[in-house]
Amino acid sequence: MIVWILFLLAVVLILALDLGVFNKNPHIISTKEASKWTLIWVTLSFLFSGVIYWLYTTDYIENPDNLKPAVASMKFITGYLIELSLSVDNIFVIAIIFASFKIPQKYQHRVLFWGILGAVVFRGLMIFFGVMLIHKFAWTTYLFGAFLIFTALKMLFSGDDDDFHPKDSFVYKTLGKIIPITAEMDGEKFFISTKTAKRTATPLFVALVVIEVMDVLFAVDSVPAILAITSDPFLVFSSNIFAILGLRSMYFFLANMLARFSFLEYSLVAILAFVGLKMLLHEWIQVPEWVSLGFIALSLLVGILVSLKYGKNAKEAPKLEE
Repeated sequence: MIVWILFLLAVVLILALDLGVFNKNPHIISTKEASKWTLIWVTLSFLFSGVIYWLYTTDYIENPDNLKPAVASMKFITGYLIELSLSVDNIFVIAIIFASFKIPQKYQHRVLFWGILGAVVFRGLMIFFGVMLIHKFAWTTYLFGAFLIFTALKMLFSGDDDDFHPKDSFVYKTLGKIIPITAEMDGEKFFISTKTAKRTATPLFVALVVIEVMDVLFAVDSVPAILAITSDPFLVFSSNIFAILGLRSMYFFLANMLARFSFLEYSLVAILAFVGLKMLLHEWIQVPEWVSLGFIALSLLVGILVSLKYGKNAKEAPKLEE
């Protein structure tokens, strides 16, 4: 438990420094600043794989699957890359939500901060129950595998008819019945007083709630995908958290360039199909960890390279609000 406590304390410290020091004053995050922080988070994530290697050479962390240190490190990196790649669709939806509610860019970081704080809690709960189900009911592995293949096929054959419209969503309509909503904003406040109500939700709070719910829906895909790589709780949780923490900077880095990565969706289809098949066939085919890592890395690389070459004429992503 000491390692878990220290890891969670480190996450809390990072978030406190983020909001209280690096982003104390609301400001527009430039592409240069976002790219710098994206590089920092990716570097820290790969460096943490070295910490994973060290931990699994000791008795400081529980090792329920008796993983060798090198295998544990590769599983962490593989899980991190899966979560990072699946975050691309999440970024596109976040951009749509911000554009729909006309959230100024200088306040978007605050919304994402609290959104990611909530995501840490919800992901932790989903991972806990997911690991528990796999360990207690072995047949759920096949259920998760079939679900991932279904998701991959749905992504492959879905068209523009599935476009997301936040103000038409069930979440937005339900929230409006619970608390009054205003289109007015007062700086970075989530609630303000109006002539009709003492406590009225601003577009910032509405965007936060919609983003939070959408993240839970995305986690329905990403958590089973990582569980296909490993059911070790610490590896699943830590790889998920590192990807989530880097999501904000990656959003500001990619949000205005998503049209350039239109072919990356096919990489996500390939990754989901691969991990789904891996779960379904795990009793008969044992896929080495380096093969899983290599396939996922190669899928992402091919998707990025093809997108950069042929994706210029793709449908434009929503622009960041100034």
